[in-house]
Amino acid sequence: MTYTDDAATVDAWTALGGRAELAAGVRYDGAGDVLPARLPVRELARACVGVCSLAAAELLALRDGVPLPAVRVNEAAVATAFVSERHLRIDGRAPTSFAPLSGFWRADDGWVRTHANYPHHRARLLDALGIQDTGDDQELAQALARTLASRPARSVQESVYARGGLAVAVAQWPGDGAHLLDGRPLVTMRRTPATGGAPRALPPGPLPASGVRVLDLTRVIAGPVATRTLALLGADVLRVDPPSPGEAADAHTDTGMGKRSTLLDLTAAEDRQTFEALLDTADVVVTGYRPGALDRHGLSPEALLARRPGLVVAHLRAWGGSEPWSRRRGFDSLVQAATGIAAIERGRDGRPGVLPAQALDHGTGYLLAAGVLRALSERQSGGGGAELGFSLAGTAAWLVRSVKSAAVSAGDAEPELWLAETDSDYGRLRYALPPVHYEGAPRTWARPSTRWGSDLPRWTGSN
Repeated sequence: MTYTDDAATVDAWTALGGRAELAAGVRYDGAGDVLPARLPVRELARACVGVCSLAAAELLALRDGVPLPAVRVNEAAVATAFVSERHLRIDGRAPTSFAPLSGFWRADDGWVRTHANYPHHRARLLDALGIQDTGDDQELAQALARTLASRPARSVQESVYARGGLAVAVAQWPGDGAHLLDGRPLVTMRRTPATGGAPRALPPGPLPASGVRVLDLTRVIAGPVATRTLALLGADVLRVDPPSPGEAADAHTDTGMGKRSTLLDLTAAEDRQTFEALLDTADVVVTGYRPGALDRHGLSPEALLARRPGLVVAHLRAWGGSEPWSRRRGFDSLVQAATGIAAIERGRDGRPGVLPAQALDHGTGYLLAAGVLRALSERQSGGGGAELGFSLAGTAAWLVRSVKSAAVSAGDAEPELWLAETDSDYGRLRYALPPVHYEGAPRTWARPSTRWGSDLPRWTGSN
């Protein structure tokens, strides 16, 4: 069954500054009860992909001077892409999503959720709790369980955060984490007038973002999903990371599709000079580090737009809002736990539950890509630059408080229809196809993921 006039799509599109009547025409092909949950995850997921598809169609029509291509999104493709990391196979091997010390643990007065997928976060968690790292994950998991069971959840949260680790007290009932949803909009936008000359106009092109240069300063899932989507749509996306800490190879394999990846140490004079040259010719900068982390390099949104008023700057945060949470590190699983989503999805055994996908990550990624595309459309129409702000907590607030459940329609939810294979630097990949679709949209990326940090720090086609 195909249907239109989706309320969540109109809501998200107007939040991004689009005209409601355009969003009402986005069509969805149903696929049954995909992404089942107590919360309307299916409705959130399709709306995020729908507005991204519409933003792509809008920009393509504007720069090519053609009618708006029809936008039609398949819910099975959306559901498959929202768990792309689970469908990934590298030479037949399935990656591990969560490390042994990441998960829910009983505390003295409730539950704690930890995140220790990265070695430095694992080390900080153990250090904060006074647990010696023996290298034996099974033994360490038992020690962690014993330690956490004797301590109050909020005490653990604050102790671990103070040492740079990641742990949150799990909200014990749906309203317990409401303060972390209050005042978190779906997106914040600030337009900047074009001074010192109009921004570079985009000529007609085969894809919406053809020729757009994107500096990708993001990690993990949400930001890389956004820039992976921009790469699908023709952008020249260059991910820039410091040499340390490294990125998980499996995560990069999933989210690096269509992009290139390079390493630059911004504290080294030569690398900084190289980065400045890239920045001078970029159209878009996407950042995903916690607030303040890039300020010491002069890369805050305010500094970037002061230097380049026509730039589109999109930043992603975990928590948003005000201190102390606004400057804290966070991941989808932690935001679910602390905001009350885990309580809403609680199992019959009383254990905190999870959404059927890391939907805050993936949803925010598509929303961010949509925001960038819309900002480019505004710039193409004579506007200037823009600062766009997104947060996982903002997407969580939208899911919990605004998105409404909709009727389930019949359809084929078979994920195999939305998977493909290709050779890559990492080996033979099975991966989820992109769900973004408008009439004439590319079916997949122009290239697979390259090895993390293996590409030269320059734009495609430049010397």
